[in-house]
Amino acid sequence: MRGNDETVLAQTLDWLRQGRRVALLTVLGTYGASPRPPGALAAIRDDGMICGSVSGGCVEDDLRREIAGGGVFGAGPAAWVRSFGVSVEERQRYRLPCGNSLRVAVETAPDPAQLAQLLEAVRAQRCLWRRVAFPDGAARLTADGPSGVFAEDAGGFSVLHGPHWRLLIIGAAELGRYLAQIALTLDYAVTVCDPREEYRLDWSLAGAPLSAEMPDDLVLAFGCDERTAVVAVTHDPKLDDLALMEALKLPCHYVGALGSATTTLKRKARLAEHFGLTPAELDRLHGPVGLAIGSRTPAEIAVSIAADLIASRRAGLAGAEAMRQACA
Repeated sequence: MRGNDETVLAQTLDWLRQGRRVALLTVLGTYGASPRPPGALAAIRDDGMICGSVSGGCVEDDLRREIAGGGVFGAGPAAWVRSFGVSVEERQRYRLPCGNSLRVAVETAPDPAQLAQLLEAVRAQRCLWRRVAFPDGAARLTADGPSGVFAEDAGGFSVLHGPHWRLLIIGAAELGRYLAQIALTLDYAVTVCDPREEYRLDWSLAGAPLSAEMPDDLVLAFGCDERTAVVAVTHDPKLDDLALMEALKLPCHYVGALGSATTTLKRKARLAEHFGLTPAELDRLHGPVGLAIGSRTPAEIAVSIAADLIASRRAGLAGAEAMRQACA
């Protein structure tokens, strides 16, 4: 299970090492509904092979035709912008959703050594900014960058690559495994916590390290912030409550726990009585965890939790953007 960054970077490097020419594509801006956010990556090989997407399929065929055959390589700027849907005719032609328009940066000479360094960081669950200048395509990697995960100005664009979000899962049983796999594809840096030896012995999910610490200790050491989610799925209050009593006091964007509505009421009463959590802190608990989609199996419940995580972080990003605009 890999996110967009790792998949596209790995394939681009593989093609470049084979001696192929590759155009690296980055979504710069979308207007209206769009399946791909600014900063999303794709790559097109000189014969039209593609990895990733920039529009969910609306404009990829045109980009493949423009890049296939190698006519764009060395024929102009190393980084240029292709716009789609700027007129009514184009929006109808490309069938862009909801009257959308789209801008894509096309890099025709990406540096393999730099991409390898970036891929190594992504695989190590570290974030790096990549700044690309117009029109020479000069790129550099930095640990720090603008606020948010993407920025563009007259001189170029900056993208934060790597896991933008972190997820701490309490419980390494079947549900925890399914949720960890899905979360990795959503660009979460996933850590799983389970002090029970019987659930740790056969843990082998790459990219999701397993900790044997007690849940409360790990939550406190995790440095939870607004881009952190904590989900307790052991169904054992001796473990789940330890994580929740600390996580609900911290600025996590999502804190959830497995259990029925009745179980959740009893849990909140325990957390208030024994750990002194306030009504405002208890109101932050997502329980029963996940969206109400009628899920029953562990895999279905994992899907419902992942969907709720997406809803929570989108709401948080929308609120942050509204606050930035109000303060501008």
